[in-house]
Amino acid sequence: MARVRRLRALVAVALIAAGLAAAPPAAGITFGNPDGNDHPYVGALVANFNGTNFLLCSGTMISSTVFLTAGHCTDFLTSQGVDPSDVYVSFDPTFDDSSPLVQAVGYHTNPNYGYKGPNGFADPHDIAVVILGTPVSGLTGQLPTLNQLNSASPGQVYTAVGYGTVRNDKTKGPASLFFDGERRWVDGTMNSLNKAWLRLSENPSTGNGGTCYGDSGGPHFFKGTRVLSSITVTGDTWCRSTDVTYRVDTASARAFLGQYVSLP
Repeated sequence: MARVRRLRALVAVALIAAGLAAAPPAAGITFGNPDGNDHPYVGALVANFNGTNFLLCSGTMISSTVFLTAGHCTDFLTSQGVDPSDVYVSFDPTFDDSSPLVQAVGYHTNPNYGYKGPNGFADPHDIAVVILGTPVSGLTGQLPTLNQLNSASPGQVYTAVGYGTVRNDKTKGPASLFFDGERRWVDGTMNSLNKAWLRLSENPSTGNGGTCYGDSGGPHFFKGTRVLSSITVTGDTWCRSTDVTYRVDTASARAFLGQYVSLP
């Protein structure tokens, strides 16, 4: 069973977290740094369930109205029958009940999304977009060119950004995870690259950090740029070793994204 950071697991964790503290239910960057306004085009995907807003995933604006996230995030919304009018994005550096929200008018999961079948894990098409009803002014993240990652070398550094479950202690396993809803960033070093996946180290013993539950859909930028390499999808159970991300520079990803934005 893949350790995909699915929303079903996140919601269960979020409900536990909500019972323990007054922090919003979310998950995020490990061994990282508060983001402040360093990446204002990275947002939190929020959905309303029975009158309560839950921070579910992260993502990136790739145009003034198109928010890039993971397919398993929007697939969860579909499975729960969540109407687009109950879906929002917040760009507040720390998400809470008072954070401004931008309402969605639609969300679209890649129609080929899925981990089943003989080639499911080779390319699960785990990518989606949320369409916002009000344009968001300012900078956006930039999509890479076709197969841009193919020229990357082992050791290339990428910057991950996301909201929520934080880990700053490398010795306590699950006891070291906590929620506070703050957007954070951290650098991770490339381990390997294949057809659909970019794998990175998030081992703090080697100076790296990474993502955790609920960072799904959040960006990994080429360090020092706004150019995306991939989006968060999965990793090891306690978010200490390996970050596994879905490439957005492939022909497959671009075929989907090209329906919503102009491609470089």
